[in-house]
Amino acid sequence: MLFLIGSIVLTSYLTLSFKVLERKNIPVFQSIVFNYCTCVITGSLFNGHFPINQTAVQQPWFPWALLMGTLFIGLFNIIAATTQNLGVSVASVANKLSLVIPFAFSLYLYNEKLTVLKLAGILLALLAVYLTVKPAGGATRSRVNEKMFFLPLILFAGSGLLDTLVKYTEQRFLDGSNNNDFLVTAFAGAASIGLLILVIGIVSGRQKFNYRALVAGIAIGFPNYFSIWCLMAVLKQHAGNSSAIMPINNMGIVLFSALAAWVLFKEKLSVYNWTGIGLALVAIGLIAFG
Repeated sequence: MLFLIGSIVLTSYLTLSFKVLERKNIPVFQSIVFNYCTCVITGSLFNGHFPINQTAVQQPWFPWALLMGTLFIGLFNIIAATTQNLGVSVASVANKLSLVIPFAFSLYLYNEKLTVLKLAGILLALLAVYLTVKPAGGATRSRVNEKMFFLPLILFAGSGLLDTLVKYTEQRFLDGSNNNDFLVTAFAGAASIGLLILVIGIVSGRQKFNYRALVAGIAIGFPNYFSIWCLMAVLKQHAGNSSAIMPINNMGIVLFSALAAWVLFKEKLSVYNWTGIGLALVAIGLIAFG
């Protein structure tokens, strides 16, 4: 339960942090790059060694870690753009509504049992998520570029793929002793891609180094590492019931993010939103105990 709570709180913190970056006018991309550098350092210190070496390259999980790293930095930028243009709640729902993708994957590949109550919980969860993040004031397209409304769709597909990849690698290649090596490698892949783009931008004059982005990256990176670490730990603890764990984790993130945004950023919650929160609690019960 502790790992599950950790995953929910830390992941919500990441989404909320992008709103802070916007309000403080801190460069997002640089913050994301320094965040992944921090993740690598944090994971290496947590491991007690830097795990990327010739032996790691020969491991079957290595190419999957690089793929995950690519998804990490791509999705982080999309989450940031969605949060800053459409709000914390929209970013959260697009990100975690993708729970249906790893859910279906777990049922198909691992033959996990689908009960009537669990299915009802998933369907109710989708409705609850929609109601929870439904704009209180009927946000219109005039506020933002219409192209920005494609971001939640991209985020939905990408997040579903990433969650599925986390589950697949955890189930097939990881045994608990190599979790940290895998994570640090994935974060190092994301950091390498980001640093390359950043250096090119600075050399070409399109970007300037911002020390506040470095500080923000450190503040984001530490919890970012442990958000994924907690998720993999809880999946390992409940290896035979991931079709329930992933929805509970994702719903918890949506609810916590929506409430935190309401308190911290004054994002209004309507009657629809509160109804969604109530339905979400029922959905979580059905999924967990169905």
